[in-house]
Amino acid sequence: MDLFDKILKSVGGPIGQHQKWSHGYFSYPKLEGEIGPHMLFNGKEHLVWSLNNYLGLANHPEVRAADAQAAADYGMAYPMGARMMSGNSRHHEELENNLAEFVGKESAFLLNYGYQGMLSIIDALVDRNDVIVYDAESHACIIDGVRLHMGKRFVYQHNDIESCEKQLERATKLTEQSGGGILLITEGVFGMSGAQGKLKEISELKKKFNFRLLVDDAHGFGTMGPTGAGTHEEQGCVDEVDVYFGTFAKSMAGIGGFVAAKREIIEYLRYNMRSQTFAKALPMPMVIGLKKRFELLKSQPELREKLWLIAKTLQNGLKERGFDIGISNTMVTPVILKGDLYEATALTRDLRENYGIFCSIVIYPVIPRGIILLRLIPTASHSLEDVQRTLDAYSEMGEKLKAGHYKNVSEPAV
Repeated sequence: MDLFDKILKSVGGPIGQHQKWSHGYFSYPKLEGEIGPHMLFNGKEHLVWSLNNYLGLANHPEVRAADAQAAADYGMAYPMGARMMSGNSRHHEELENNLAEFVGKESAFLLNYGYQGMLSIIDALVDRNDVIVYDAESHACIIDGVRLHMGKRFVYQHNDIESCEKQLERATKLTEQSGGGILLITEGVFGMSGAQGKLKEISELKKKFNFRLLVDDAHGFGTMGPTGAGTHEEQGCVDEVDVYFGTFAKSMAGIGGFVAAKREIIEYLRYNMRSQTFAKALPMPMVIGLKKRFELLKSQPELREKLWLIAKTLQNGLKERGFDIGISNTMVTPVILKGDLYEATALTRDLRENYGIFCSIVIYPVIPRGIILLRLIPTASHSLEDVQRTLDAYSEMGEKLKAGHYKNVSEPAV
């Protein structure tokens, strides 16, 4: 069979099968205007809860000024080449040194993109004799990194320490035969549920098992802990996390990420992460802009305080109105509803068209059938008035859902 014929005869994959009716509205929507809580969607103003801009830095005047000046000074091409060959600079190295100190590690290494960076960290750390143990609800970048692994891997039930221990026992038996090591991977904050990974409890298992702990703290960096250093700071286990990964795409509203660990481990990764060795360095305007974002993250704790005020007010209001927000103990706010695909699209369209509320919708196969998940991402840019407007809209939407209002559709609402 011709490769393209096979593709064209398929249903488009688990998510792509919905593209004919979802594209441009539920998937690949276009938000326009200044980045912030109020943007244009389909030409109308919407209150947006779907931006990775936790601290509101995307349009901070100092950030915008730093971005513009750096672009004027360097252009987007500089430095030209991969870091190892011709793309290094003192700005890249200064940012790495500052990040390492902030998250409590000896050294750090910048990554062009968080997704490919995390995948490449895993690939560089393990060989076919090593065993990976990872959480069942790990982000796709972890799953794909694990899939590249040519050795054994064991998955444990989400945030279940007993299950984790059982998989470590299996891994230990295998490595005693292979002579390899064990890499345990989890997240600091799980992006769908909002639950913290049990880093402290997992760290305690080091007393029984010999493994190294890699934490993807994409959502926790800049938001969790007394200083915003991350979920490992929040849980008091900075030293127990062996390899720490953070992204610039969430709290710093930028592009890229970093990995931090002991100096010798970072030096190893610096020369063995293929996604960085063979890729162009982060452009200078991004690096200088990230330095300004990082400076504000540290010097303006009021941004993090505002984020948590908005998040807690929103979450408490939802719970008071009878909504299920699961087990979130972070700013990520899932609203879990019961309903089918048709109800999911109808209520989301109702929120957008009649209430001007824009949030992300998650349905099967990402989550089980019969469940609708609306994910709200609070930011420091939101106001308490935004929260109240959203709570009022959700109250009315919830009543309509209970009354079967959204069942009166014969196909997904578009």
